[in-house]
Order: sequence, then structure tokens, then C-alpha cells
Amino acid sequence: MRASRLLQILLLLQNRGRLTSAQLAAELEVTPRTILRDVDAMTEAGLPIIVFQGNQGGIELGFNYRTRLTGLDQDEAEALGVLLSADLPALGQLGMADAARRAKAKLVESFPDKVRDVTQRAMGKFRIAGDDPGEDPRVAAFADAVRDGRIVRIRASGAGAQVVHPVAMRLARDGWFVMDARTDAEFALAESGDINISAYRFVD
Repeated sequence: MRASRLLQILLLLQNRGRLTSAQLAAELEVTPRTILRDVDAMTEAGLPIIVFQGNQGGIELGFNYRTRLTGLDQDEAEALGVLLSADLPALGQLGMADAARRAKAKLVESFPDKVRDVTQRAMGKFRIAGDDPGEDPRVAAFADAVRDGRIVRIRASGAGAQVVHPVAMRLARDGWFVMDARTDAEFALAESGDINISAYRFVD
């Protein structure tokens, strides 16, 4: 368990720069005293950890020390974010839910800044917690609208047309749901009828 935490400290420091022991403790759900002991162990192991004292102090990596996962294109990073956001109940049944959460955090922290940002945005915008409900061309259209921040009209061909600002999508057991920023509520894609993707963007 401690080795796992030391690795995550390393990844946090290399991607976020100087952090205080309190910030690291909050991120890793341990005490600041535990973080300081971990930092001592990392220093003894030869890692270039620098500790600054005082109000402006903190902990950081020296000598531009980096270890990175590279080679992911933007669309690959986005797809990986969706994969990482998937809810897999089987992990809990196997007793691996907590290990999966820690592994996910470490993996994302190991990415370069731009790749990590794309991955984290995708994790927040697209959530999968159900089976594939079958082909529906509106899913891809809404995904593009979420990605680009475009205004959408649902039930566009009927009298009940409605303008929505889609900011996230979630696949549940009973199908896809879309989060509308205007109402802070979800609606079922199955009930959206015909849709029209506007060329205009909204501000989230």
C-alpha cells in the first residue's frame, strides 16, 4: 500500500509542481505527517525531492525529473477517458473496486499535461454504467454537441421543440441520458425525438 502511495506522490509532484504536505495529504486521504514520512523515504531512495520551509514552502521534484506516458493523440486520450469513466460492477464483486480507483488515478496523473486534461474532460462528460442499447445515430450527434459545446433542439420536428445545452452524457441500464446545462437536469435520449445540432455554441 505504501509503495502505491509513493508512486502517486511522485506523479502528483511531477505533473502539478510544488505542493504542500497538506495538499498531498488531502489528495491521498492520509495525514500530513504520513506524507512527510513518505517524502523522507523517497529522498532516501535517491529521488530528487526538495522540501521548502515557510509560508511559501512546499514539496517539489528537482532537476526537472519526469516520467511520462506519451504517444497518445487527442482522440485516443478522449476515448481512454471514456473507458476510465466506465462503471464496472464486476470489479466490486471481485474485491477490486478500490484498487481500480487507485490505478485509474495513477494512470491519469502519469499523462503529459495536455493528454491528462483531455482525458479528465472526457471522464467528466461521458459516463458509462450500462450495456449498449443498440444503434442510435443521435448518440454520436449528441456526443459531438457535448464535445463542441453546441446548442441542440430536441423534438425539433414537433410542436414541443426545446432548446438544450448538452454538457454530459451517461449510459445507464435503461439507455442514454443527456445533461442539460440550462436546467441542470438529465433527459432520456430516447425521448428526445428528432434533433437539430446548431452551428451556435453556448457558454458552460
